Amino acid sequence: MTEPRAGLKVGIIGAGPTGLAAAYDLARAGARVTVFEAGGQVGGLAAGFRAEGWEWSLEKFYHHWFQTDSAIIGLARDLGVSDKLMWPRPKTVIYYKGGWHTFDSFVTIPLFLLRHFPLTDFIRFGLAGVQLRFSNNWKPLEAVTAAEWSREHFGERLYDVLWRPMLVGKFGEENLEVVNMAWLWARLHTRTTRLGTFEGGFQAFMETLAEAVAAQGVTINLNTGARQVRQNPGGWTIETSSEPGSFDAVISTTSPQAMLRLAPDLPAAYRDQLTGLRSLGAVVMVLTLKERLTDAYWHNLPKEAGFPFLALVEHTNYIDRSHYGGDHVVYCGDYLPAEHEYFKLDSEQLLERFLPGLQRFNPAFDRSWVKNIWVWKAEYAQPIPTLNHSAKLPAIRTPLNGLYFASMSQVYPWDRGTNYAVQMGRDLAAQVLREVKPAA
Repeated sequence: MTEPRAGLKVGIIGAGPTGLAAAYDLARAGARVTVFEAGGQVGGLAAGFRAEGWEWSLEKFYHHWFQTDSAIIGLARDLGVSDKLMWPRPKTVIYYKGGWHTFDSFVTIPLFLLRHFPLTDFIRFGLAGVQLRFSNNWKPLEAVTAAEWSREHFGERLYDVLWRPMLVGKFGEENLEVVNMAWLWARLHTRTTRLGTFEGGFQAFMETLAEAVAAQGVTINLNTGARQVRQNPGGWTIETSSEPGSFDAVISTTSPQAMLRLAPDLPAAYRDQLTGLRSLGAVVMVLTLKERLTDAYWHNLPKEAGFPFLALVEHTNYIDRSHYGGDHVVYCGDYLPAEHEYFKLDSEQLLERFLPGLQRFNPAFDRSWVKNIWVWKAEYAQPIPTLNHSAKLPAIRTPLNGLYFASMSQVYPWDRGTNYAVQMGRDLAAQVLREVKPAA
């Protein structure tokens, strides 16, 4: 058990899952914690919004949990809200040869493979899948690309249909031979067909966590961006858009690019590691429709099929539309370089790009079905894990004593997500409590 640290002052930059989870454990151990959040609400990339007439909030960027997400389940238990976790089993489909095929269970996946591929491919899929599912030894996999490993072990046909579209969709053609196999291992190793959410939406979960954090005496400053962090003789100063604060330790949960701006005194070698972290942004359009578009929740779309987005997610085929005023809610999302033109288009312009793709899901679809449009953009949304990535990651404890950096890049080898963000935050809180002492 971590030693209580009464009097320890910790400043946290960012009120997303990592920052709030760290604040929760630090405050329970007696630390005095202040959180600074540039936005107007808690949640980070897991934050949601609520339209008029909606009972629940909706995530700006589509989210769900898996039944193996032990950090989220554990935190919900600690907060006393385990009964509000929900585990529906929605339908996932894959696009193949101009049609949609169910691809989401130990029954539908084998049936799809047996119908469309030789028995040898089916056997190779099973053997490779078992190896990835039951082996915990991911380290050797980061020395080979996901493209190379999956071609060799699954075979060229399954690679072309299953894994190449996923890799190109997530990271772009230019990164196809860059992403390491440990990333794909992590996606296949623990994920489940039942998907989780929280009663009221992810924003409700984040606000529940924020309320518990505040009840421990933590101050959460919204609309208060951190401008710079500097070391001083007594610890650290966080300069913000309001009054500066003085702390024994500072945790930054920003992007690597923001960390470079925040901490100009970081040594050159550490700054080089931050600069070397590559990532993609995300552009997501949320639509409310008068009619149901499809009968599935998640649609895996190969770029080669010519869809103008990576994924179509019909949220109300997962969560009952009664929580959203009877609206049918659809996401159209993509991971893209920050310079991509989608980042420059407004909602109407982007909808015009997406309309032909939407019509391919349902021939009856018409522009008149669209009721409302929201577009959400984030320039830092998907880290790109390259070969031997673990050796390139900057340490969470920076070379400057008392300054910590925890970004979604550092949940590697796991893919970014709120479960691993929470785990990182709680682990970091324990680390700070071990390593930092209050100023005399």
